[in-house]
Amino acid sequence: MAIKLAKGLEMGLRDINELCDIVRETSFAIHKYLRNGHLEKVYENALVNRLRKLGLKVDQQHPLAVHDEDGTILGQYFADMFVDGRLIVELKAVRSIADEHVAQLLGYLRSSRVETGLLINFGAAKLYVRKYLMTQE
Repeated sequence: MAIKLAKGLEMGLRDINELCDIVRETSFAIHKYLRNGHLEKVYENALVNRLRKLGLKVDQQHPLAVHDEDGTILGQYFADMFVDGRLIVELKAVRSIADEHVAQLLGYLRSSRVETGLLINFGAAKLYVRKYLMTQE
């Protein structure tokens, strides 16, 4: 499946929902081609490769600072992927998503102050993709 970016997207004008759609559609294409059964790193490399070919800025194993309420940096996490400087993508290659996988992504969002994340599991026969939002209070 080929994904064509709409006019203007290459200039950074895409909204977060469009960005999530691009990542989701690309993930479906990868899962259709590779199917389940590979290591997580294989899917990560495939997704990074295809998203970069679409002109997106993608960082692998991107460090995200963990902040205290006063802004002090307490440590860091490494997101599987950080897309366009505003979307955390956490990948799994497991039989099914567990509560701790969701908690991991929500922890990344909460502590890094990034608002949007995708949790994607390539390990099951049916691809799992869920979007999570963390609004700042």
